[in-house]
Amino acid sequence: MEDVIVVIGGGPAGMEAALSLAGRGHKVYIVEKTNALGGHLARWDRLFPQQDPAQEILNDMLAGIKNADDKIEVICNAQVQSVKKRMRGLEVMLSNQKMILADAVLVCCGFDLFRAERKEEYGYGIYDNVLTSADLEERFKHKKVLCADGRVPEKVAFVHCVGSRDEKVDHTYCSKVCCVTAVKQACEIKELYPQAEVFNLYMDLRMFDRYFEQMYHKAQSHYGVHFVRGRLSEVSETADGRLQIKTEDTLLGRPMKITVDMLVLMVGMQACAQTEELSEKLDLKVSASDHFFETKDLFLKGNYAHTKGIFLAGACTGPKSLPDTLQDARSAAESIHRYLTA
Repeated sequence: MEDVIVVIGGGPAGMEAALSLAGRGHKVYIVEKTNALGGHLARWDRLFPQQDPAQEILNDMLAGIKNADDKIEVICNAQVQSVKKRMRGLEVMLSNQKMILADAVLVCCGFDLFRAERKEEYGYGIYDNVLTSADLEERFKHKKVLCADGRVPEKVAFVHCVGSRDEKVDHTYCSKVCCVTAVKQACEIKELYPQAEVFNLYMDLRMFDRYFEQMYHKAQSHYGVHFVRGRLSEVSETADGRLQIKTEDTLLGRPMKITVDMLVLMVGMQACAQTEELSEKLDLKVSASDHFFETKDLFLKGNYAHTKGIFLAGACTGPKSLPDTLQDARSAAESIHRYLTA
């Protein structure tokens, strides 16, 4: 009799883990709360560091799931209602009243993007030409980035760490991907509009992964992107619909005013809305410091929850890049396979 695993979440982590588990001969149910697989990846245009089209990556994963014969069953528009321990395994009840007898459960519920309107001083939801990084990525997908009145932006500013490393919103952690996303998007603006002047306002540049530093240098040397070390303090709208931003250049030690046509807020990652609910249903531990799920052991049990038979993968345990997310999903699949075959 084949082992059964329920994967909660149909984003990149859930899909990659399901493919790995199916490849080992296990039966997998992916439970996705929306009407389609893909998660945040489905909203993205190109991926750092080498500008790979996000849709191509997603299509490859979807094709793998489609070709998995009967090993992977996708259940959309459903959520986990309850999980009960049985003599052998777990009884998983879904919101569509489907019940699955599972030998293990893998939580891959991912993350939510920080709600930029919480930083009211930045003007998101108040001024038409203030966007988030996710909003801009949607426009890149449609190959059209214009101001609210249809003008081509001549000056664009990117603000790093919106909702990250910020005690005022109780997010003191780094979201890992905001700096590199800002560099990627700044270069893409210059590719669309070579004459545009582009500013990146940052706290610290955390270009930690392979090729990231090269991207940063290329942004300066090839595209002429301006990098200003400073924290945005205030945004206001001018009479002609442009945006005046006030910041401090902390390297030069002086205040700055810049008038731009478009302001892009690099929103960080936060624990998804399901985290608290799933923590109660599955008896999972949540970190008091960042509100993501805690794993059993940071080094040797990085995909194990504290509850037997429950596993964790992807950004539900903290901010991760897409390559790190996929690798973590493969690691979780291996951990589950070992658990089931021990």
